[in-house]
Amino acid sequence: MKLMRMGPVGQERPALLGADGVLRDLSGLTPDIDGAFLADGGVERVRAALAAGSLPPLDGTGLRTGAPLARPGKVVCIGLNYRDHAEETGAAIPPRPVVFMKDPGTVVGPYDPVLIPRGSVKTDWEVELAVVIGRRARYLDSPAEALEAVAGYAVSNDVSEREFQLEYSGQWDLGKSCESFNPLGPWLVTADEVADPQDLGLALSVNGTERQRSGTKNMIFTVAHIVHYLSQYLVLEPGDVINTGTPAGVALGLPDHPYLRPGDVMELSIDGLGSQRQTLVPA
Repeated sequence: MKLMRMGPVGQERPALLGADGVLRDLSGLTPDIDGAFLADGGVERVRAALAAGSLPPLDGTGLRTGAPLARPGKVVCIGLNYRDHAEETGAAIPPRPVVFMKDPGTVVGPYDPVLIPRGSVKTDWEVELAVVIGRRARYLDSPAEALEAVAGYAVSNDVSEREFQLEYSGQWDLGKSCESFNPLGPWLVTADEVADPQDLGLALSVNGTERQRSGTKNMIFTVAHIVHYLSQYLVLEPGDVINTGTPAGVALGLPDHPYLRPGDVMELSIDGLGSQRQTLVPA
């Protein structure tokens, strides 16, 4: 299933995009798509209502597409998780996942503008597979068990300010947590519709020029490994988001460092999870 949230910022309505292309209203089942919805069997309720034909249509004409998940509890990110990306940045291949946090308030809709921070000269793009947690995960026994904790997957753009990230601080969060720096969606695709999270193509272009193209098969650490690993140190809760890393092709790693400027347009996609488009504007 493809879960969505439609409407103005702060007034989004939960919705389902059916296989028939019809948008259906979920507000009779839940006030929102969030951690509480996922923890309380929301996905199963939606599936049952869809099978029963009891979900009314929703006219999405002119409606903004919001992030498919409201109020993530936390956004956990994995750095340097593609060998070619580590190499292009001059970093060593990590023996263990590189973990950092991103402010959950950075999460915006897939077509919302991205704000270039004041004073920024090195705003950069990163297409990533996002994993949304569906049940509490604490000290999981195995990577196989880890996938059972996943509610679904989404397209994520882990926008980064490299000067803030690498030159202003000893940790990365400062350059990762600027306003609007995590477009998410358009859909939260439930885990049952993703046969293998390690077999998804992903791509990103800027102003029509392709910058990134790879596949999740090239991850150093798989989704199952990441979720299991994190659960040994963090308690993952329903509604948490994990950004699983980006492949080569970011501005930081390109010879001319073509960092983003006002008016630039990013377009990104992942197989089966939809596409995004953002225009850069000054904060």
